[in-house]
Amino acid sequence: MFGNFEELQDKLSELEGRLSDPSLVNNQKEYREVVREHAHLTKLNELYVDYKSVQEDIAENRELLKDENEDPELKELARAELEELAERELQLDKDIKVLLLPKDPNDEKNTLLEIRAGTGGDEAALFVGDLFRMYTRFAESMKWRVETISSSPLGIGGFKEIIALISGEQVYSQLKYESGVHRVQRVPETETQGRVHTSAVTVAILPEAEEVELDIDMNELKFDVYRSSGPGGQSVNTTDSAVRITHLPTGLVVTCQDEKSQHKNKAKALTVLRARLFDAMQREQQAKISQDRKSQVGTGDRSERIRTYNFPQGRLTDHRINLTLYKLEQIMNGKLEDVIFPLIAEDQAEKLKKIQ
Repeated sequence: MFGNFEELQDKLSELEGRLSDPSLVNNQKEYREVVREHAHLTKLNELYVDYKSVQEDIAENRELLKDENEDPELKELARAELEELAERELQLDKDIKVLLLPKDPNDEKNTLLEIRAGTGGDEAALFVGDLFRMYTRFAESMKWRVETISSSPLGIGGFKEIIALISGEQVYSQLKYESGVHRVQRVPETETQGRVHTSAVTVAILPEAEEVELDIDMNELKFDVYRSSGPGGQSVNTTDSAVRITHLPTGLVVTCQDEKSQHKNKAKALTVLRARLFDAMQREQQAKISQDRKSQVGTGDRSERIRTYNFPQGRLTDHRINLTLYKLEQIMNGKLEDVIFPLIAEDQAEKLKKIQ
């Protein structure tokens, strides 16, 4: 990012000057970007100051060990301290390199969470609801906001599909590793012989796209309105409030009927459509420039089986990094950081290998 770290001081001073400019507050998007960059560079500067201090301490202790007239006990203390300082130097070096890794431009964005039942019938539909509760509880622990965009409930208490918008700080950076096939192994309540059934659910994580990033030609959209209906044909309301949008160039179809207002359903459906088109555009770009994307942790491939939830054994296994945890109940209750943080660490380690 910088030719040398001394340039950090100049850049930080420049950003502090911009933050003190009253006119910047009028542009909230630019203000947030400046605040984020300032926080990032402040952390980088702090790490570098610590790193230089540790290097100076190492140099002093090495000089002390060379002094033949120095007290033997003091030399022994210096040797012990050198081991600790060497470990600290390695950790700081890694932390600095992680902060200097190229940033995913979507990391700061809000996220569309899409969960759909796959193979397994009723069990898969029930697990859609279980996963949605898990993500909702994790979001609550992160102080994020969850807004249901669309859902297709079934009479058994499960869902064919749920789509939600999750808003807050660093949402996409935390959830982007969740895309893929989630497999569940458990004994259904209707199983009389205690046999374990295997079902599957697909999860898609899409960064929310802003209008400035993706301009949709309204002439390329077909809008249909119809009467909303609930599970089993139950009428939700008596007006044509449900909205179906078809993107004619791609054939992509989005529906929304959760709100009683046609206007709100249309806005929500457009949010989903924009995110899906943005995601497709990014995937096409990444396929052209990154042949090794499949080797990365966060491929986002929705056909890839990424995780197994084994309820009889209380076990969760993430197959991408061979992570096995026997704390399934806690994870299903929202303690998802025990899975996400190792995924982030593995992804960073893979990226660091490529720059070393």
